[in-house]
Amino acid sequence: MEKAVPEAEELPKAIVRRVVKDKLSDCSPDYDINVHKDALLAFTESARIFIHYLSATANDICKESRRQTINAEDVFKALEEIEFSEFVKPLRASLAEFRRKNAGKKGGATREKEVKKKRKVEEPSGKSGSKSKQNKGEDDNEEEREEGEEEAEEDENNGNE
Repeated sequence: MEKAVPEAEELPKAIVRRVVKDKLSDCSPDYDINVHKDALLAFTESARIFIHYLSATANDICKESRRQTINAEDVFKALEEIEFSEFVKPLRASLAEFRRKNAGKKGGATREKEVKKKRKVEEPSGKSGSKSKQNKGEDDNEEEREEGEEEAEEDENNGNE
């Protein structure tokens, strides 16, 4: 049988296996439970279908509100609409914990950027244009890290709209 699902829509099997095994080990800590290949495929497909269904429902809720960006509240309402309201409370708690943990990271990144901007302003522009390879590599790494932080902030902000 050929794959009916485009590769872009597949969930990573390793992550699905880890989630399933973690949950199963919580349920029966005395046993090391293995997951058969067919069972893993069933879990993967079930999760993919659930995500599609939840996404479509959240999208409908978002469109009813005349917005283009799905936010967390849309997902909570979608869970209730598709009769999975028992997930809303733990999901809210998990999201609050995630935001709490990442609040410090966001503030730290902003402070680093301000310090770097001050350094650039204070540096005389008449310095030699050539940098050592080591310093250039460090600057490149710092810029890549900042770009990644900015993208993460944008992703988080898009989720808060």
